[in-house]
Amino acid sequence: MVEAVTSAAPTAPGPESEEAVRLAPAATRPTGAARLLATVVRHRADLLVVLLFALLAGWLTHGLWPAPGQRVLALNPADQTLYEWFLAVDSRALLGDFSLLTDRLNAPDGVNLMANTTVIALGVLFAPITWAFGAPVSFALLVAGNLAGTAVAWYLLFTRTMRARRVAAALGAALCGFGPGMVSQSNAHLHMTAQWLVPVIVWLVVRLLRAADPAGRPDGPDRPRMVSSAAGLAAVVTVQVFIGEEVLFLAALTLLVMAVAYGLADRELLRRALPGFAGGLLVAAGLAVLVLGYPLWHQFAGPQGIADGMFSPYYFSADLTSWSTLSPLSVLGSDASARLTTGPAEYNTFFGWPLLLVTVGCAVWLGRRPLVAACLAGGLVAAVLSLGPEVVVGGERTGLPAPYALLAGLPVVDGALPMRFALAVLPLAGTVLTLALDRARTGRGRARRLVPLAVGAALLSVLPAPLPTADRPALPEFISAGHWRQCVRPGGVLVPVPPATPQDPWPMRWGTAADAAFGMPEGFFIGPYGKDGSAVMGTYKRPTSALLADVAKRGVPAAIGDEQRRQAARDIEFWGASCVALTDDAPHAETLRRTLEQLFGPGTRVADAWTWRF
Repeated sequence: MVEAVTSAAPTAPGPESEEAVRLAPAATRPTGAARLLATVVRHRADLLVVLLFALLAGWLTHGLWPAPGQRVLALNPADQTLYEWFLAVDSRALLGDFSLLTDRLNAPDGVNLMANTTVIALGVLFAPITWAFGAPVSFALLVAGNLAGTAVAWYLLFTRTMRARRVAAALGAALCGFGPGMVSQSNAHLHMTAQWLVPVIVWLVVRLLRAADPAGRPDGPDRPRMVSSAAGLAAVVTVQVFIGEEVLFLAALTLLVMAVAYGLADRELLRRALPGFAGGLLVAAGLAVLVLGYPLWHQFAGPQGIADGMFSPYYFSADLTSWSTLSPLSVLGSDASARLTTGPAEYNTFFGWPLLLVTVGCAVWLGRRPLVAACLAGGLVAAVLSLGPEVVVGGERTGLPAPYALLAGLPVVDGALPMRFALAVLPLAGTVLTLALDRARTGRGRARRLVPLAVGAALLSVLPAPLPTADRPALPEFISAGHWRQCVRPGGVLVPVPPATPQDPWPMRWGTAADAAFGMPEGFFIGPYGKDGSAVMGTYKRPTSALLADVAKRGVPAAIGDEQRRQAARDIEFWGASCVALTDDAPHAETLRRTLEQLFGPGTRVADAWTWRF
């Protein structure tokens, strides 16, 4: 929620000016280039902010350039492999070869894309780039673009809806887009950093609230504007579902808490606008359900669908100490603090004392404004829920229950990681800092200088460092030069040796490089292979893949007899495999080759791979 129910809309040109332009001699009318130049000059300050955000995002991700296909995020290469594969699969929508149940992994059962953290909308949007330059380029652009795009979107919300001054809005938006949690999630979690539609959702909610408020309107609520706001909200929510459902859930829950707090702080507005506002939200929800009904059914009850979460809230809960600690990915952070969380992609709560104290201080200084009260309520609820079901301090479990325990096991909530609730605190803190800077600009006395200095110091304390990167292992020539086509039937299944697993998903890069033109067995995904169909990562190994994985791990030849050969034939038939391929870079490649020859007979050498066709 944002404040400004009484904010005036920009003045539109009158009919007299429009008539003058229409009747002006053609020679005196501004050309298209002149109009474009005038627009650029008029918005030069905004464009400068956009450029600065883009440069900051480029600096943070510069390790992936100029050759994303040869570089990888060093802290989370496995998830990067998964998301690049998602982008490759999504890009096939350009060919009309796309389904919510893809057969390009986990052959023959497939993978339910809705049940996984796919970014379908982004994959389709970037499909031309993926086809022209490869999924690694699309991935690198999205890592940087999500950071800059989120910051730009919040900047526009602050300047256009809150009417904040540009400098104040830019600094607040910088925290929203480049805060510790956003930079941390940029380690391959595209579904969590693509938050640039969240400010649009907030704007549409505020627009609906303003239209539903009859104050100052003799004819009551602005119903056409209410309808357009509800329709727009339904459309944006629908798109966000196909980008990242977890972000949408966090935004919706936070907005709900803020709406309640805002209404309690401004009861007169609540009394006037609640009927129309609630009705508009119901219309938006109904329109969204019309579009999302089948995809959501497919996610929870369709083929390979899952209805539960697979991650333990006790493991993925925030350490209370981490809130006052600087992120290891910030310039002033320490690697030693990494022990307070589960991994480098989950430094969501690492605000540090300077930012926490300054944000709280600014909120107190701003007084009892409804928007500030709403931000404090939303931030407090999100921060408390991030602690999970049990309070952890300094890596030690205290045995004290936390409020999240009341929600544990509930549908939808069960699929969200508790520590990620902290991501909702970033834009709320950014909003408070923007309001404080804006007020200080017009204030008097010490606050005029003290507030900007305090906010500047707090933001500098969380200044991020560039994301660590490393060289990417080269693909085998068998894949990169397209030799796989000699072995795999169109749309067929290629079995890499050993097959991909959640722990070692690297063969999935083969499918990514081939634009997901072939399927593979097993792999890295979420599927219903746990007890009673519960969600787990990956699937069970077939006997032949387990045998090959053991040889690759230990380098010890397997004992092969008639039973192993018959089982291998059954597994090949189960997978519907066209080809088995062993490349020279596989671990213990020579031992694996001898094992495969005992199972399938002599192989055929193709480039840097041994192949067996079926």
